[in-house]
Amino acid sequence: MTTPRHARAAAARRLPLVLASLTLAGCASFSPDGGFGAVEQVAQERLGKDALWARTTEDQNRIDARVAELLARPLTVDDAVQVALLNNKGLQARFFELGIGEAELVQASRLPNPGFSFGRLKRGDEIELERGYHLNLARLLAMPLVRQIEERRFAQTRGAVAVQLLSLASEARKAYFTAVAAEDTVRYRRQVQQATEAGAELARRMAEVGNFNKLQRMREQGFYADATLSLARAEHAALASRERLTRLMGLWGMQTRFQLPERLPDLPEAPQDQPDIERAALAQRLDVQGAKLAAEQTAKNLGLTKTTRFVNVLELGWVHNSSNEEPTQTGWELGLELPLFDWGGARVARAEAVYMQALNRAAETAVNARSEVREAYGAYRSAWDIARHHRDEIVPLRRRIAEENVLRYNGMLIGVFELLADARSQIAGVNGYIESLRDFWLAQADLEMALIGKPGLSSGGMALGTGTAAGSADAGVGGH
Repeated sequence: MTTPRHARAAAARRLPLVLASLTLAGCASFSPDGGFGAVEQVAQERLGKDALWARTTEDQNRIDARVAELLARPLTVDDAVQVALLNNKGLQARFFELGIGEAELVQASRLPNPGFSFGRLKRGDEIELERGYHLNLARLLAMPLVRQIEERRFAQTRGAVAVQLLSLASEARKAYFTAVAAEDTVRYRRQVQQATEAGAELARRMAEVGNFNKLQRMREQGFYADATLSLARAEHAALASRERLTRLMGLWGMQTRFQLPERLPDLPEAPQDQPDIERAALAQRLDVQGAKLAAEQTAKNLGLTKTTRFVNVLELGWVHNSSNEEPTQTGWELGLELPLFDWGGARVARAEAVYMQALNRAAETAVNARSEVREAYGAYRSAWDIARHHRDEIVPLRRRIAEENVLRYNGMLIGVFELLADARSQIAGVNGYIESLRDFWLAQADLEMALIGKPGLSSGGMALGTGTAAGSADAGVGGH
């Protein structure tokens, strides 16, 4: 039979092992990528682009080198999107939300610090010293549940950052098409202005020799004034659209001298046919997944509230009291809040209301997603039809009319002013095609974003690669 001395010795030998296990449990570590791997995967799978998080000087140097390489040649739309994903400082700031979220997760995974209390009491000549060591037992018992909550919150943060990345890519794509179209429009507006200037100068000279009346001259002068005003507006629009693209790409200094192509990409021969677009949107949109995750998280939080409604403050402590006249006292103490006035019913009722709120928001997100993707696809198809009509009908017709007018002018059947007026009309028709082609590419970018999700729809619960939602939430978003 083990003697008390042997038992104390065995306990002393086991104490370092116990302390070591508690220390390892409390030293939760950070992941190598800080949760950025999932966001990087979204950029690769959904955009085919690279995403880098500039956490160190070496990372920033890699980004600077890649940006300089892309800016050394005329930008394509894919290059512009890649530069924005690498160099936009607002996006880099959002990446650091991952670091904040992971820090909170690690903090929730670590053991609570123990407490120490010391007291010195004097009664006459008697001096009593009290020493106590306390540990928040309630927090220790709730650590697995709290960690699960922080893990789900960290997943929401990853999803929100991923949606921000996709949104930036969509905005950069739209800004690129707008900037290219604006510069192309300036070139055609300048041609119109030059044609009207020639007409106004010719009218002035003819009026001086008496071959043109005052009304005809003022009409040509008015055409020139309108064309000059339109050119000024087009130049301002081109500057504004280029600056917007510059901001999205995070460029400054010499980097702002990037080159854009002279014209937009050609219209596709056929539009995308997506008969099951609503189901695809509900399966892919991150805001729908986030709303479902929020409902699931709220349900689990409700279970935690019911579990801990009576255990609000539970502390376990070890007591060591010594006195100069009495034997030393050792033992333990347990502190528990008594639910005499607050039985936790209000907290449970609030959690249930929050859960029902999350369910209704999930259903609203699903309804909005269906409507938005239908609207985006309708705008996409309409923009394609309009651009094709400009390309196949209006522009060729204007060209044939111009050719006939040249023949008539050569045959001296019409004058130079009729020929100039027709040239202005033909240039305006080409400019209309540029605008319709720009609208098509913008509509395609909007459709791609509608299939992914918008950040403003459900910012409280973005998900990324998370599990299924509660059953009631699935009932609101699953059917077609």
